[in-house]
Formats: sequence, structure tokens, C-alpha cells
Amino acid sequence: MRRVLVTGGGSGIGRGIARAFADAGDNVTIAGRREDALHETDAGRGMTCTVADVTDEAAVEALFDRPFDVVIANAGTGKARPLTEVSLAEWNATLAINLTGTFLTFRAALRDMPPGGRLIAIASTQALKGGARIAAYAASKHGVLGLVRSIAHEVARKEITCNAICPGFVDTPLADAAVKSVMESRRLDDAAARQIVASTNPVNRLIRTDEVASAALYLASPGAAMVNGHALSVSGGEV
Repeated sequence: MRRVLVTGGGSGIGRGIARAFADAGDNVTIAGRREDALHETDAGRGMTCTVADVTDEAAVEALFDRPFDVVIANAGTGKARPLTEVSLAEWNATLAINLTGTFLTFRAALRDMPPGGRLIAIASTQALKGGARIAAYAASKHGVLGLVRSIAHEVARKEITCNAICPGFVDTPLADAAVKSVMESRRLDDAAARQIVASTNPVNRLIRTDEVASAALYLASPGAAMVNGHALSVSGGEV
């Protein structure tokens, strides 16, 4: 039975991924900052729930008392606002969670990861392009993709792979925050703002968490052994 770690497992994409691996028979550990949310993700599946902040080096190191076969760095954050309104504290916090958190997680994972191991970062379509009002978020996700591609070269001969999944807007609380930002900036109601967010996807709907989870299951499978350093877009053709 594989040991799988999912950070940011208390909600959204992390919740969907954790449940998918648990339902597939893996031994799943989920980490996050809210214990109640972690137990809600578990919902009787037998996951190990660990309260941890991915920006805390000691807390991340403590997660790896035993090696994991699959490590999914999912913890993330992001707010939409014009660059001139982004404070230095907000900028630093975004990079700390999205980029430094991924670095700390993968660094600790690689110390004892066995051959056949899988590192998967949840990036974003914004790691592949850019956009107005999301400078801090896009910069952090570009950094994640650079980290993934560099690690891929380091681990290739160890039979380990490192890849990124780049979703568009997924039907999660983060998408709700984007909808709220559109409502405020364009003075629209919820339905109109939600349609604008969904329209970034050529399929014209938000992505489901299980669709992102399916991509993670694939990258963690034996069939993906030669997929390394790849940015897998799950976006309906957005990029």
C-alpha cells in the first residue's frame, strides 16, 4: 500500500485529491491548518489528519518521520487585486505559502523518497501565462513550475518524477473568491460574475475537483513513469 501525503487537504482540490487516493486504496495523510476541515475531508476513510503550516520549516520536516511514495503539494492561496494595492506583507505571504511551502514539502520528501516516488505540485494555468489583478499569485505559480522543472532533472535517474498540474478555475472556495472580486470590480451580481469566471474556460464551466484528482492519479501511476517535469493543463483548452 502506497503512502500518500496531500498538503492543503482540508478543502477544495486537496480534499478531492485526498479522497480519490484513499478510495483507490492508498494510505493517505492530509495536512492543513484546520483540524476540523481535515476530519471533514476524511469522512470515515481512515486518513491520517495532521495539523501543519507549510510555511513552517519544522512543521513540514515533522510530517516526514517516514517516507512517502507520493507527495502532493497542494496548499495554496491567492487574492485578486491591482498590483498597486498589493502590500508587501500580502506579496510575501502568497509566495511563502504557494512557492516556499512547495519547496519545503518537496525538499523534505526527497530525503528518503523510494524509487518510483512521485512529486506532484498543484500549480495553475497562471503558471503558464499571466493576468490582471493576480500578480502575486501568478508570480508564485510561475515559481512553482520552475521548481518542478528543476527538480525533475535532479530526480530523473532516481526513478522519481516531479510534475505539476495546472488547473483553470476549479469549483472551490478559491473560485468563489475570484467571483467576489469580479462582482466588486465590475459591480455585477453573483450570477453574472460567476459566468465571467467560468467563461475563461472554453468549455464554459468551472472544473470539478474530481477532474483534477484524476490527473493526479494518472501522474502517480506506473503508466506515467516517463512523464517528468511536465505541466499538465486541466483547463478545457484555456492554455
